[in-house]
Amino acid sequence: MLDEHADTEPSDVPDDSMSPRDADRDAVMTQESNVEPTDDSAAIPEGGWPRFLAAAYGPPLLSSIGYGAVTPLIALSALGLGASVPLSALITGLTGIATMVGDLPASWIATRLGEKRAIAAACCWDACWMTVAFMASNVVVLSMAVFCFGLSGSVFGLARQSFITEATPIRLRARALSSLGGTQRIGYFIGPLIGSGIVAMWNLQAAYGFAAIMSLFAAGVTLALPDLPADVAARRRSGHGPTLWSILRKNVRVYLIVGSGVLTLALTRSARQAILPLWCESIGMDASATSLIFAVSMGVDTSLFFLGGFIMDRFGRRFVAVPSMIVLGIGLVGLAFTHHVATVLIMAIILGLGNGIGAGIVMTLGSDASPDVGRAQFLSGWRLMGDAGTTLGPLAISGLTLIGSLAVATVVLGVFAWAASAWLGHGITWSYRQRQTTQPTGAPAN
Repeated sequence: MLDEHADTEPSDVPDDSMSPRDADRDAVMTQESNVEPTDDSAAIPEGGWPRFLAAAYGPPLLSSIGYGAVTPLIALSALGLGASVPLSALITGLTGIATMVGDLPASWIATRLGEKRAIAAACCWDACWMTVAFMASNVVVLSMAVFCFGLSGSVFGLARQSFITEATPIRLRARALSSLGGTQRIGYFIGPLIGSGIVAMWNLQAAYGFAAIMSLFAAGVTLALPDLPADVAARRRSGHGPTLWSILRKNVRVYLIVGSGVLTLALTRSARQAILPLWCESIGMDASATSLIFAVSMGVDTSLFFLGGFIMDRFGRRFVAVPSMIVLGIGLVGLAFTHHVATVLIMAIILGLGNGIGAGIVMTLGSDASPDVGRAQFLSGWRLMGDAGTTLGPLAISGLTLIGSLAVATVVLGVFAWAASAWLGHGITWSYRQRQTTQPTGAPAN
């Protein structure tokens, strides 16, 4: 069973409202002993842990396997339909653009339908457009289908994060959300392997049919999700919830101070993923060696997600957020001075270590900062900042290489990661101080 010790670093909860569950957590944290609460019932979701784990992590695993199977093939599909290389690259990027477009509207869907139905609906929508891509006979239809993948992904991601935030005890939150991120990474690792087998056995379009089936399976598993706690349902039924824009305005300082740090983290992560194969190619490595090095880096990345969540829950968010960025910076700067397979492999492992230990940090900080009332609206803005950083990463590489060389771009991004680690650490400290000043007299220390 998951370890259930409380956080010993209370400064990492950037929320400016105190919910009953937060108060319970803080009361435990003020005790000098390490004795856990004797009443463990609050830590067990309705239906028990086995049902919760299967239903919470099954759909993202199934869905990401489907996405992983088709993502590397989108550009090839576009080329096969007559698109040029630049247009094929643009079509591939439509998923990320659509995710950003859908981030804010996703809160409306999640609020109106509820997390469970929103996730199931997103999976069904995804299955429909995967089927369209399967039957696409021209570039326009394929582009429309790819764009709609991203729209469903924004709803799926927001509703999943919101559900796990509501259903999981706060002392397990980081592990729960880092496990969500890790589950998706496992799916993206398995998906391409299955996709390559499908293409070899049938054809390229068959991979889209496989992805559609995975999405339908994910929708079915989602229906097995346990209901949210009764207090959450009662809170949502009482009165009219806040609007998206009111929540965004109310939390603008949180977005600017902590959210901007998350944006820089996401930018560095996406740049790391794009720059590694480019560097391998620039020093004359062949495609097979590049793929092997990338796979090793991803293997290290995928293996560390639970450890990162454990550290965040036990010691605090800063103990993962800041070191993760520092290690990424070391890997990026070091990469610029590598010219042999062995040294590139070492830097690739360091990059995988830095990225893997920080799995789930963006979602965890967002969930910590989100208010009980208007959580979905807040998280939609938070996810938009993270997705914007992910989109800006490859663009940053392009801009830096236009000014200088790829080596210069790598070093600049590494130094940027170090600066971003300092800013992110400042943001987490700032949010703790904000919590201290807004608590009423006599409230438990945060």
